[in-house]
Amino acid sequence: MSSSVAGPDCCGGLGNIDFRKADLCVMTRLLGYVDPSDPSFVAAVLTIIFNPLFWNVVARWEQRTRKLSQALGSSHLGCYALGGAILLLNALRSHCFTRAMLSQPRMDSLDNLLAYGAGLGLLGVGSVLVLSSFFALGFTGTFLGDYFGILKEARVTTFPFNILDNPMYWGSTANYLGWAVMHASPAGLLLTVVVALAYTVATLYEEPFTAEIYRQKASQSHKGS
Repeated sequence: MSSSVAGPDCCGGLGNIDFRKADLCVMTRLLGYVDPSDPSFVAAVLTIIFNPLFWNVVARWEQRTRKLSQALGSSHLGCYALGGAILLLNALRSHCFTRAMLSQPRMDSLDNLLAYGAGLGLLGVGSVLVLSSFFALGFTGTFLGDYFGILKEARVTTFPFNILDNPMYWGSTANYLGWAVMHASPAGLLLTVVVALAYTVATLYEEPFTAEIYRQKASQSHKGS
């Protein structure tokens, strides 16, 4: 597998670019660096997809059956157990992501101090979003406590939730993007796209449930007042 790709002529030359095909050209260049059949890359894709699938399936199962809470003796212990499992799985995902990057070629155009600084900045922004989300939600709010019946008085609307929805997910995505740019890794960039897609699907699954349980809570509060 070659670690270099053709220059601008892949799009017909700078003076004759069809911008309708520009995105395809960029993707083609990235794919020229990546071996999707590499075991490390496959493992990274699988962990990225598996993690949100796992926590959503377990959380919905718990919400319907309360089996985890019953087995551990309380809803809080059940939430702590799920949160611990999610943290371990996320550590495994990050490990697989890094191994996949290191096993594939670097991109020369990203292998410079300016790109490294941009990646570091993305990592900083992502870390702020993730940590501030955690402090705003707390452990149980972060790790699906609402599925265990552990609800806050109302949905959190303080920073960073007042600037964007699902800041923890997008902060995590920014972290992976920054990590990929710092390593000048086309494989990392493609894996970051997979991360973003996995989180997008997760939010489509989670958001209606969260909105509904807080709507029910507000309705019950009004009836009781």
